[in-house]
Amino acid sequence: MLRTGIRIPLFLLTAVALTACSAATADDAPPRSAATKGAPAKVTVVPPAAGRPVSVTASGGTLARVKVVDEDGTELTGRTGAGGSAWTSDRKAAPGASYTVEVVARGAGGGESTSRASFSTPAADRVNKLSLAPGKNTTVGVAQPLSIVFDRPVANKADVERQLKVTTSNGTEGSWGWLTDYSGKDRVDWRPKDYWKPGTRVTLEATLDGTDSGRAGGWFVRDYRTAFTVDTTARVIRVDLDRKKLSVVRNGRVVTTIPVSGGTPGGDKRSWRGTAVLMAKEGTIRMNSETVGLGDAYDKLVDSSMRLTWSGMYAHAAPWNAAYFGRANKSSGCIGMSDADASALFATVRPGDPFEITGADTKGVVAEGNGYGDWNLSWADWRAKSALR
Repeated sequence: MLRTGIRIPLFLLTAVALTACSAATADDAPPRSAATKGAPAKVTVVPPAAGRPVSVTASGGTLARVKVVDEDGTELTGRTGAGGSAWTSDRKAAPGASYTVEVVARGAGGGESTSRASFSTPAADRVNKLSLAPGKNTTVGVAQPLSIVFDRPVANKADVERQLKVTTSNGTEGSWGWLTDYSGKDRVDWRPKDYWKPGTRVTLEATLDGTDSGRAGGWFVRDYRTAFTVDTTARVIRVDLDRKKLSVVRNGRVVTTIPVSGGTPGGDKRSWRGTAVLMAKEGTIRMNSETVGLGDAYDKLVDSSMRLTWSGMYAHAAPWNAAYFGRANKSSGCIGMSDADASALFATVRPGDPFEITGADTKGVVAEGNGYGDWNLSWADWRAKSALR
């Protein structure tokens, strides 16, 4: 939709132009399409501010049909109340948009008249945007939350959350939860009560166009939609740092167990514990210890890299640590394994698979915003993070 910064006064196509702050009255309507019996209804269109619904009223009659469309031809649906004399749009008027209103009204005597009006809303001073995960039409593991990160702050969290509709193919129970992303930005995730059932289809409709973020956040000026599917295989990766082993559980059955080496106990090189969701399969990447606050401890190319947190915890090949696999935790915080085992695991997993990590000597539980740590909260605590609780 093209949004301009020019405010166009509300006017009736068949009447004189009115000021932008005035209501438009359609009593100078074009010739009626049906025989007139008595005086026609008097129609008033109230030009809304951005973020408010469009309203139309009729005095001396009722509204037979109201059609409101923007400059792209997208219709704002609505409903009639007050005995048929008032109509309100379901959606709010967006900032910087132009609308045309066509009204068919029925007078007290039964005759119909048609009138038209148009108006524009001022452009937004600030615009808020968002990014969605997972990507559209992707297939993910059973622990992948639906995650939205906002470009600008969201003060009106309840108003925004009301516009976010999640539909699943099997009626999955879930809830939105607001948190601070590792980047420092506002974020809201939709997490099921339990891991997804394999094969679940998920759709998000974010009808945010015309919604105000509040304060310095700005307006949303478009809607968003995404859909994804949960893998038909339920995979859970269990990492026992005390026993230095990793197990792949497929549909409830352990199919593979491999020796690993986790983060070195007793300091900053310890691993995180809790549930970390596989964020991405990054393959061969350059890892530099300075980027995670560990000085010049390492700088090397690492194969079969699987990202688990934003703070730099991966599962990956670590042939330089071969003497410790299954025997001791001697990594800089990641979960290391042999080239062959890492390659096989890399080929097996997909983003959204949960890594359930246990161990006595770790640096704490993965936080919600550090990757997808949503599962480290109880269901009651997660639901309490909804703005609509």
